[in-house]
Amino acid sequence: MPCSYEIDLEHRLVRSKAWGVLTGAEIMGHQKCLAGDESFHPDFAQLADFTAVTKLQVDAEMVRQLAARHLYSAGSKRALVVNTAVAKGMVRMFQTYRELAGGQEEIRIFSDCHEALQWLRHDQLAAHA
Repeated sequence: MPCSYEIDLEHRLVRSKAWGVLTGAEIMGHQKCLAGDESFHPDFAQLADFTAVTKLQVDAEMVRQLAARHLYSAGSKRALVVNTAVAKGMVRMFQTYRELAGGQEEIRIFSDCHEALQWLRHDQLAAHA
């Protein structure tokens, strides 16, 4: 499966990464693995890095199905990092479908992982200032 994740308990952050040819079924499998991980908490933030994906094999119906799953809780921050127009269009579609499905997490799209991580950690840094 061309995707993986790491849970950073100290920073309450899920780091998801995908590469190569990525299908909707593989993304669904990734969600299921994460949901079943006892270290995962719905209020964690997520950094999802899609910059190494060479091709997306996901149709609009699969995006809708993925967005209908309530994995993260209201107020959690999700940074989706992409570097192609096609990937950006797909994650924008996902973002729209999440809103229509009642998702209340804060989702932003980035083209740079460092910038995304800064946004995710902004609240933590402000709390320690």
